[in-house]
Amino acid sequence: MNINQSAYGNSSINKLFTGHTEEVAEKKDPLGREAFLTMLVAQLRHQDPLNPMEGTDFTAQLAQFSSLEQQFTMNKSLEAILDALGTKTQENLIDYIGKEVVGESNSISISKGNTTTGYYTIDDTADVSIAIYDGNGSLMQNIYAGQKDAGTHKIDWDGKNLEGGPVPDGAYTFEILALSDIGGYVEAKTAVEGKVTGVTYEHDIPYLQIGERLLDPSTITKILLPQETKEDESVEST
Repeated sequence: MNINQSAYGNSSINKLFTGHTEEVAEKKDPLGREAFLTMLVAQLRHQDPLNPMEGTDFTAQLAQFSSLEQQFTMNKSLEAILDALGTKTQENLIDYIGKEVVGESNSISISKGNTTTGYYTIDDTADVSIAIYDGNGSLMQNIYAGQKDAGTHKIDWDGKNLEGGPVPDGAYTFEILALSDIGGYVEAKTAVEGKVTGVTYEHDIPYLQIGERLLDPSTITKILLPQETKEDESVEST
């Protein structure tokens, strides 16, 4: 490469750098393409005219810049895809508002004296007791349901504490103790039912609001139609 070629290279790089900064107005990245171009232009400007950069070296650096551009383009595309997915997810969650859903949870709530419905499912006949706790872990009520056959059963809690007084509105949890005839533990799966009143985020994680409770959308097992809600009233209580 001679001096004229070096000058031509400097001119071309200057045009490339100027055109780039005029076309893209974004935050400077000390490790990004602007820094790369700045160092490349500075290198060309300060090289020894009697010992200019070899053509192969110059081509290699331009190839590096091209690769860097592709990475930035790919990152922007991925960000756009993630934004689109996030928007779609939020739209899907909004569709739940106003609908009765059933989700895997052991949380129930009371709002204005009304209690959301809790369920438990056992695979074998068992003697069942239900303990209800407040947010601090204090026992609010202990319900003896008696012997239950295998199947799904509804928890019938009147929203009162051990002393018979009403508990404050809020979220509560319930635990199922199911024992077989020989005293062994029988697994009990818990679920809740309620109308979705909103969508909220905690620590960037979306939840469905059901009364005072937050339900993970991934735990939803069923969306109830109006007639199904009436049929569920026939499920054996407690």
